[in-house]
Amino acid sequence: MLDQSLIKAAKQAASNSYSPYSQFKVGACVVTDDGNHYSGTNVENASLGLTICAERSAICQAISQGSRGLQTVVVYTPTKTPTAPCGACRQFIREFSKGVDTRIFSVCDSDDVLDTTINHLLPHAFSDF
Repeated sequence: MLDQSLIKAAKQAASNSYSPYSQFKVGACVVTDDGNHYSGTNVENASLGLTICAERSAICQAISQGSRGLQTVVVYTPTKTPTAPCGACRQFIREFSKGVDTRIFSVCDSDDVLDTTINHLLPHAFSDF
């Protein structure tokens, strides 16, 4: 079952989004092996290739604080249907997952939830496993 506090943290992070180009606010919250939670939001840039997604922002927060081994990733978008992580985020999540069973929950402004694993979203990732 998805912890509601993780959804709340992802929604809070989305409220801090810097998205003047897309107007698409995204928030994420990750849980690491040590049980710590880290959140992040999308930060856009006029040079779109320099934009960072919420998922990668949250993971960078975790890495910066010394945490590794993702257990859970929660992504919030203010949409009617859940939005799965992009390809770059899928690879990033896989890089910092201890295995292929890291849970990914995509939530939105309806009751719909996408509940999957990183292996399902990215079965043939670049990996050192």
